[in-house]
Amino acid sequence: MPGSLLPRARFLGGAEIAAIVVFAACFAVPMMTRSVLVFSVLNQALVGVVAAQSVWIMLRMNLLSFASPAFMAIGGYTVAIAGQYEVTNVFLLTAAAFVLPALVAIPLGALVLRLRGTYFVLVTFVLSQIMQLLLFETPGLTGGSNGISGIPPVNVLGTDMATNRQVVLFACGIALLATVITACLTRYFRQHFAAIEENEILAESLGLVVWRYKALGFVVAAGIAGLAGFSLVTMLLTAHPSSFDSGTAVDFIAYTIIGGRASILGPIVGTALMVYATNLFGTHGQYAQGLYGVLILVVVLALRGGVVGTVGTLVRKLRGAS
Repeated sequence: MPGSLLPRARFLGGAEIAAIVVFAACFAVPMMTRSVLVFSVLNQALVGVVAAQSVWIMLRMNLLSFASPAFMAIGGYTVAIAGQYEVTNVFLLTAAAFVLPALVAIPLGALVLRLRGTYFVLVTFVLSQIMQLLLFETPGLTGGSNGISGIPPVNVLGTDMATNRQVVLFACGIALLATVITACLTRYFRQHFAAIEENEILAESLGLVVWRYKALGFVVAAGIAGLAGFSLVTMLLTAHPSSFDSGTAVDFIAYTIIGGRASILGPIVGTALMVYATNLFGTHGQYAQGLYGVLILVVVLALRGGVVGTVGTLVRKLRGAS
């Protein structure tokens, strides 16, 4: 391999490459089964992973954000409203679902990124609550409490993604795109994000323009959340305020923390585990929430670094012992 190409080949680390390979492999699942249950669970997991990646980007700078549902709503409703005007081109809709939430995040970031700790958490939670109120109180645009139904399927190179299999393939594509964007951002600026996470004040005193990287992360995280909203609306063919409830942010944060915040594989593993657990415990009726809560407690208390972080620590110890 020529020397000039070597740095490019090493741009992404092993975790980032593994994450991309995982979602590339997901394209094979719809080809191997016709199970509606498998399609449903996989679709839920793919939407959840993209939303969890939005949370994970902010956690790389030690910022716990509850704003993901708000940006998901912007991306999802953008696609739903465009569908009412017969705009179904996948490239236009994908660009709109990413760019519009990112643009909204620019002025919002200028306000909320000045805050730290608990204040940042509370304000981002309030943003999601405000978005929920706007969705209900603007029926002329969003359909209010009825939402927007009958959204036409997206069109990919002349093919409408209308069947269950096609919808899953589309969700795989969105998840792969979101993973590539997330991997490139967090890998390229990994030292900057790590410095902010470790000690923001010290990083700023050493000359790092902290607000610039926090704003960049916030804007890209908003765009990623918008893609999650796009994938969700495409799966349901309906945009409804209840789909973007502020409480769903807790799930996305749980996915990220349980999987492990130190690696991009964390949101993937955490989402896969918790979505599977949700569907498994859903068959236990009134015990479902209790069993789900116990699982979260066990993982958080026993695996402080998350599933991925704990496995990585064990592997390093075993290598050291050998």
